[in-house]
Amino acid sequence: MPIGRVEYINRSYALSLIVKYHYSTVMPRLTKFYIGGFEGKKLVGVFTLGWGTRPHHTIAKLFPSLSTADYFEVGKLCVADEMPKNSESQFIAQVIALIKRDMPKIKILFSWADGIMGKPGYVYQASNFFYGGYIWTSAFLTHENIRVHVRSLQGITSTKENKYGDVSFANISRLGYRILFGKQFRYLFPTCNKREWKKLLRESDFKWQRGNYPKDKDIEFYIKDKDGKRKLDNIKMSKTKHTKQNPMLKNQLSLWK
Repeated sequence: MPIGRVEYINRSYALSLIVKYHYSTVMPRLTKFYIGGFEGKKLVGVFTLGWGTRPHHTIAKLFPSLSTADYFEVGKLCVADEMPKNSESQFIAQVIALIKRDMPKIKILFSWADGIMGKPGYVYQASNFFYGGYIWTSAFLTHENIRVHVRSLQGITSTKENKYGDVSFANISRLGYRILFGKQFRYLFPTCNKREWKKLLRESDFKWQRGNYPKDKDIEFYIKDKDGKRKLDNIKMSKTKHTKQNPMLKNQLSLWK
């Protein structure tokens, strides 16, 4: 069955699904809304709205006339694995309808697709988002070729009980980790009217397009270890959900004490 309804939920309820299905359980600090997707009475999807680490910088770089009050960034998009293949795009459409109904001042829904985690953004492409290019970002790679998102490590090292030190290359390299460089792809959906969207397009330095989307072949990786930085070709990398489901990672982090 598809997602039947969406409604606002609290943080703890949202996390109950995220810790089970998302690759990173670290919730963005500036999360404003938690939206649940339901199949009957069962929570099967979570969508969070808020901002990233530099909200004003992010939107001003994309559209100089806008401020943080004009947009939301997707913090988490998570749907239970057992749901049908098109559930995520359906869920996104329902959330966009909710934004337009309840938050008419919001003009842009912005998101990143983590190419570095093997995600070129197919769900946003299926949802008719505009694509706006990419940046290079970093994650960590274990000696078993498991990708670990930076936020997964920060979720441990930023706690009050932290005894591990900061997440730095000096700290993790001695445990056998390497720095992995990959792409992060920009996507957005205009929730404003067409006339306002055309005006925003004229002021943006980015080329926003529907079509010519990135695919798996566009995902590139570079590695940095004690031998320097080099491109990775034809390497099969395992994916990890998140730190709590990765006891090997937690055991290695314990060496920082």
